[in-house]
Amino acid sequence: MAQANEISKIEPQRSTEVATTSESAAILSIIERAASNPAVDIDKMERLLEMQRQVRADNAKRAFSAGLAEMQPDLPRIAERGKGHNDKRYALWEDVNEKIRPVLARHGFALTFRTGQGDGKISVTAVLTHREGHSEETTMFLPSDASGSKNPVQAVGSSTSYGKRYTALALLNITTGGEDDDGKAAGVGDLISDEQLEDLRALVAKTDADVRRFCSAYRIDALPNLPAAKFDDAMAKLRQKEARK
Repeated sequence: MAQANEISKIEPQRSTEVATTSESAAILSIIERAASNPAVDIDKMERLLEMQRQVRADNAKRAFSAGLAEMQPDLPRIAERGKGHNDKRYALWEDVNEKIRPVLARHGFALTFRTGQGDGKISVTAVLTHREGHSEETTMFLPSDASGSKNPVQAVGSSTSYGKRYTALALLNITTGGEDDDGKAAGVGDLISDEQLEDLRALVAKTDADVRRFCSAYRIDALPNLPAAKFDDAMAKLRQKEARK
């Protein structure tokens, strides 16, 4: 049974890979036949090559969108441990990075950054790339953060860290604790703790539950946003599913 479940998990990915490979193979076959024909002209060959590039780009973009949709429920809630001006709370970049890296890797994504300086501004560009090759990016321009008697190097480092944090959150659509007051402002009470979230994810994986259907049933957009008051009910239903299996 366990082996069957593992096979069912990877079959959709295999099907996508086979379809993508078949399309690319068909284009390559056309190009090879054209190349073997002495009457073929260069313009035709260039159009064929452009056709192949477009097919690959379209496939990669579809894979990126599908992968992002599947990853969204697994993205974590980030606690706000930093404290800035007027005691305003914010998520530290090291916390964001530590929380999202395992999720990104599990779903075939990588997050990289480009930085630069010009016209007195620091630019930070976050690039989210999928294993199939498609990427999306967003850029933020910031002044050098000289607050707190920072030297010039520290000021650049502080602004760069700030830019990484907010471009990453924007690309991945992650909400930090302070932005939604841990769910209390919406009247849902406390959300599940990090330990409860780990237990929930483990049982979801063990039962091969459909995460999107689970979230829809509890009217949440991601597992970390499950109200603590509903944790016992959710775990009980998953254990019932496990027993039926």
